[in-house]
Amino acid sequence: MNDSGLKARLQSDLHDAMRARDKVRSSTLRMALTSVTTAEVAGDEARELGDDEVLKVLAKEAKKRKEAAAAFRDAQRPELAESEEAELAVLEAYLPAQLGDDELRAIVERALASTGATGPADMGRVMKAAQGEVAGRADGGRVAAVVKAALTTR
Repeated sequence: MNDSGLKARLQSDLHDAMRARDKVRSSTLRMALTSVTTAEVAGDEARELGDDEVLKVLAKEAKKRKEAAAAFRDAQRPELAESEEAELAVLEAYLPAQLGDDELRAIVERALASTGATGPADMGRVMKAAQGEVAGRADGGRVAAVVKAALTTR
């Protein structure tokens, strides 16, 4: 079993947040740990998630918060959007720093070179190669947009 240091940190931070009576932080961490547990028991057999897998769960939860906040803003519900953004801020503290546009373009260029991609038909191969190096430091939609732009100019 590969015990997750990140999961233990989330649990420890949850206890600290509960002691400090920080409602937003404790409810967000509780939700994140529930999502991790759900992922651990999904599939054929229960297992402990490693740090990389816990990060993927947290990134997925952060994406949900980002999309919900945007939807609430569009619906003229700023108080609900602010609640989602507060949860997003808590989650982002556990995620790796996001890549800048130049760094992301450089990774995509390396992926293009390593796969020998020549056009839009190679999108899947390039995405797979790029996502390996990106490793959660950029949203998949953002990576896809850069890959697509690079492939259409070839």
